[in-house]
Amino acid sequence: MIVKLKIAELLDRKNMTQKELAELTGIRPSAISELCRGIKERVQLDHLSRIATALNISDIRELIDLDEDADE
Repeated sequence: MIVKLKIAELLDRKNMTQKELAELTGIRPSAISELCRGIKERVQLDHLSRIATALNISDIRELIDLDEDADE
């Protein structure tokens, strides 16, 4: 199973930049960029919480996709 973050999609939908998200969350812009591009393999739960709060997301399923068919 692979977890995919939908941060880039949500930023587009909310008309927000990665830089704005970094400022709202206190997460380094480079880390936000890596999360958006899907190249960061590990994500701190605290970061997910801060991103969800900044994007006004109450259901974590809006932020992640689970690909159960993908091989690791």
